[in-house]
Amino acid sequence: MKLKGRTAIITGSARSIGATIAKRYAAEGANVVINDRSYPELADQVVDDIKSRGGEAFFYQADVSKEAEVNAMVAETIHRYGKVDILVNNAAIDPRKVWYEITEEEWDHLMAVNVKSQFLCAKAVFPSMRAQNYGKIINVSSVTFLTGQAKFLHYVTSKGAVVGFTRALAREVGEYSINVNCITPGAVYTETELEKVGAEGLVGVDEFLAERQSFSRRMNSSDLEGAFVFLASSDSDFITGQLLNADGGWVMH
Repeated sequence: MKLKGRTAIITGSARSIGATIAKRYAAEGANVVINDRSYPELADQVVDDIKSRGGEAFFYQADVSKEAEVNAMVAETIHRYGKVDILVNNAAIDPRKVWYEITEEEWDHLMAVNVKSQFLCAKAVFPSMRAQNYGKIINVSSVTFLTGQAKFLHYVTSKGAVVGFTRALAREVGEYSINVNCITPGAVYTETELEKVGAEGLVGVDEFLAERQSFSRRMNSSDLEGAFVFLASSDSDFITGQLLNADGGWVMH
């Protein structure tokens, strides 16, 4: 098991990519903190699933755009497990809207969830990682940063900010043997997509991606597991400040 004895906080992990990574980390031996603000029942199900397989996890319902709630989550994690080794900054929202119709309030809210949360979470886990001279911070961006995307201006901007945040933070914390890297997932088929466009809408998405990706099938959350385990494990100890694009060969980065 590549993560045996490690403790990982994964934001936005009640479903989709976050839930998949949480379950894989637990299978690799990590203690896992499930975080989500909007879907507590689903978060509880993830915890139950992990424990039914012999893993260790608990759910903490924090709004990761609020510093006090983030600090409380990290404090509870340290109380239970003594440390934080891995942080996956996965929480994000992705509303679609024509750019000139985005309100100031909508812009600020998205930036708080998608960007500020990563800063707050990294800041909160830093003392624990610094004390042990070890840590893995994995930030989740998006392939849309590499492609550009209409009706997604605030989202794409936020995901570009995540890349810059990753590179700058890697410079800040490298002296403490803390790795900071970023993954840009491709067009992952998730519950969120099904809710937004419906089953009929997915047909057009499938055709669009089949023409552009090297692998013509749709990408699933499970296709990202290896990348997240790699960046969380000792296999990547001398890799930091990097962007790992996992999109089925859509963008050759």
